[in-house]
Amino acid sequence: MNQYGVDMNNPEIPQMSGLRHPWVTRGGWLGLLLLGSAMICQAADPAAAPLAEQMSLGAIVRTGGWIMYLLGFISVAGLALIIYFFITLRQEVIIPSAFTRELGRSLAAGEADRAREACRGDSSPVSAVALAALDYTERAREADPTMIKEIIEGEGSRQAAQIQNQTSYLLDIGVIAPMIGLLGTVLGMLTAFNAVALDIARAKPIVLAAGVSQALVTTAAGLLVGIPAMIFYAYFRGRTGKLIAQLESVSATMLTQLIGTKEP
Repeated sequence: MNQYGVDMNNPEIPQMSGLRHPWVTRGGWLGLLLLGSAMICQAADPAAAPLAEQMSLGAIVRTGGWIMYLLGFISVAGLALIIYFFITLRQEVIIPSAFTRELGRSLAAGEADRAREACRGDSSPVSAVALAALDYTERAREADPTMIKEIIEGEGSRQAAQIQNQTSYLLDIGVIAPMIGLLGTVLGMLTAFNAVALDIARAKPIVLAAGVSQALVTTAAGLLVGIPAMIFYAYFRGRTGKLIAQLESVSATMLTQLIGTKEP
C-alpha cells in the first residue's frame, strides 16, 4: 500500500518507473490512446493526409477530352496573332519616318515622278494613300483639289479599316474560346448525369467525378484562353487608334502639299 491507498504489488496495475502519482499514470495511458486513435483515423481517411501527387498537365488535358485539343489550337493561333501584331502595328511599319521625309521633300520640290517612285518602293499604308493621289494627278489633265481630297480620304479609310480589322481576330478568339469551354462543361455534366440516370443504384462515383472534372477543366481552359485574348485586343485596339490618327495627320499634310503644287 502506498500513501494514496493503492496496492503497488497488485499485478493489475501497470508498474511505471519514475511515475508515482496515479493521475500521472492515467494521463500517460490516455495520451497514448489518443495518439493511437489519431494515427488510425489519419490512415483510414485519405483526405486528412496531404495529397501525395498532383494532376499533371497531361492528366488535365486527358480529363478535358477533345475540347482541350481544340482550345490548345486556338491558344496557339492567338499567341501567333499577338506576336504578329507586336511586330506589324508599329509606327515605322504603318508610317515610316524615312519615307514620309522623302515624300515631303519630293512634293515640296514639285517632283511628282520622284514621289511616285518612292511610293512604289514602299509597302506601308501611308505610301498607298500617297500613290493613289499621285496616280490621279498623273492621269488627270487638270487635277481637281476636291477630287484629290476625296481620293486621299477614301484610300485612307480603306487602309484604316484594314489595320483595325486585323485586331478583330483576337476579339473572335476572346468570344469563341469561353463558348467552347462552356460546350465542354455541358458535355461533362451530361456524362455525369447519364451515369446516374442509367442506373442510380449502380452509379459509380468515379464516373460522376470524371464528368464533373471534365466540366470544370474545360471551363477553366476556355477562360484562360479567352481572357488574355480580350486583354490584348483592348491593347491593340488603342494602339491602332493612335496609328490611324497619325496616318490621318500625315495624309492631311500630303493633301496640302499636293494642292499647293497644282495651284497656278
